[in-house]
Amino acid sequence: MQKVKLLLVAGARPNFMKIAPVIRELKRRSEEFDYVLVHTGQHYDEGMSDVFFRDLGIPAPEHHLNVGSGSHAAQTARIMTAFEEVLQKEAPDCVVVFGDVNSTLACSIVAKKLEYPVAHVEAGLRSGDMRMPEEVNRVVTDAITDFFFCTEPSGVTHLQQEGKEAGRVFHVGHVMIDNLLHELESLPPSTAPTPDGGFGVVTLHRPSNVDSPDVLSGIMSALAQISERLPLVFPVHPRTRQRLDAMSYVPPATIELTTPLGYRDFLQLWRRASLVLTDSGGLQEETTALGIPCLTLRDNTERPVTLSEGTNRLVGSDPEAIFAGAAAALAQAVTGRRPELWDGRASQRIIEHLARELRAHH
Repeated sequence: MQKVKLLLVAGARPNFMKIAPVIRELKRRSEEFDYVLVHTGQHYDEGMSDVFFRDLGIPAPEHHLNVGSGSHAAQTARIMTAFEEVLQKEAPDCVVVFGDVNSTLACSIVAKKLEYPVAHVEAGLRSGDMRMPEEVNRVVTDAITDFFFCTEPSGVTHLQQEGKEAGRVFHVGHVMIDNLLHELESLPPSTAPTPDGGFGVVTLHRPSNVDSPDVLSGIMSALAQISERLPLVFPVHPRTRQRLDAMSYVPPATIELTTPLGYRDFLQLWRRASLVLTDSGGLQEETTALGIPCLTLRDNTERPVTLSEGTNRLVGSDPEAIFAGAAAALAQAVTGRRPELWDGRASQRIIEHLARELRAHH
């Protein structure tokens, strides 16, 4: 029996967290599947060493495109040019893209033009806000995808509304939750010191929150107010650090600014938090999976199941709304449940579907 060959594309560190459980499943089915891992290198990340891949239990990528940062257009163009060569060399049965970064979009377009099937993991998510580069990436990628793997029911609904063929849209659960549950099993007990009596964790990186000095200073003033009741630990994204330095920001003693943390160190931190405040997409889902209250500093989310079933609340960037949201979350127990199929087996379902669909066309 000829093996099915998959080309797995990652553009940035979070993509590898989603790819790791898929690779673990492919290794278990190595008699049926071959895979090739491509890292476009759209974010320079000195933490992406051999240790990083060893920790995730995956091999280093066979192809590293080293495209680096730049404008969206320049970066997308570099990825497309470099990926075309890889695709022609590897000739896979299917290209599998993850999430909503520029690499997701660029590699999907190249694959489709060269007539290779595209599978999109995390398909169908929509914020409805086309000012977000990620939303453009999601919509365009799904316009040309062949196999859609959805994390939550809203993804299925959006794809149905966009006229996708029902037999190619699959609600499978979430590979990032697969990886989270896998990591929790192997995490050693934390020895990191944290404030007595509970603490909160902050992450902030979206241009809409950090690029305007007025918006950023408003958010920081709300965080200062919250930290009087709950000390905050804030691993600072490089973009945010730049903006805070430009404002000559000095944190109060109740807000601890740290350098960015690796996946495991950060997991050790936020899993013990009383509250998480973030503008990240993935953290909304991970906090819901572990039942930790989360305030999302955005006006919309493409992950509505975290609101309807999980522990997430939208508070926007208005300082008063942020403080009120934190006060409410700390005053009463936030309840939620883990959404359907967020059970650690999404990768198995994805590979099952791909095995069946690709065999049918082999």
